Amino acid sequence: MKVKHLHPWNLDYEQARSVQDRLSRRVLLRPISLRSIEFVAGADVAVSRRLDLLVASVVVMSFPGLGLVETRTAALRPAFPYVPGFLSFRELPVLSLCLESVHTPFQLLICDGQGIAHPRHFGLASHAGLALGAPSVGCAKSRLVGEHDEVGRQRGDYAKLTLKGQRVGSVLRTRDGVKPVYVSPGHLIDHAGSRRITLACLTRYRLPEPTRLAHIAAGKAKRSMETG
Repeated sequence: MKVKHLHPWNLDYEQARSVQDRLSRRVLLRPISLRSIEFVAGADVAVSRRLDLLVASVVVMSFPGLGLVETRTAALRPAFPYVPGFLSFRELPVLSLCLESVHTPFQLLICDGQGIAHPRHFGLASHAGLALGAPSVGCAKSRLVGEHDEVGRQRGDYAKLTLKGQRVGSVLRTRDGVKPVYVSPGHLIDHAGSRRITLACLTRYRLPEPTRLAHIAAGKAKRSMETG
């Protein structure tokens, strides 16, 4: 896959904030037809503190059948510290390296992270989607920003996630009675489409299958590097 290099990576905190403010204005939210999707990808990054490495994985699956098509991994030394709200500057360089090795032309990327549910509306999924020029969704296990009402107990129930009165995502129940996930559009998709693709990528787990398998693949590759 072709990944655009939107800016240099050797940035300090204030420069990174400026990049987020500038690029967030290029993020587009719009409806998407799931019928246009033949392949969906999931991305996750594992951390090896022992080796001081970030290990990324991208898993591509057929859609809507969710058959495994391709798995890629890549590793890179982090060049940006862990700072809440700036995760993409730490993880996107290795994720970009991994994405560039993917052969299957997927139509949508789901990231284990935030989309516009972010202090400057530019989380990892938005950053990656803009770099790919493709629809992207953030599906996170925890909340970074925003407020929401109580979520219903049934699969598919959701509450709007808002930040300073603006809609930034959905708190989505993916399994009956199981803790919800935080779903937000990254780029070239809207809130309804983000929920629909997340639900359509579920099997019997809380997380969508592409990111769940990417998490497993990144962890396996990390352990292999640490023991090899």
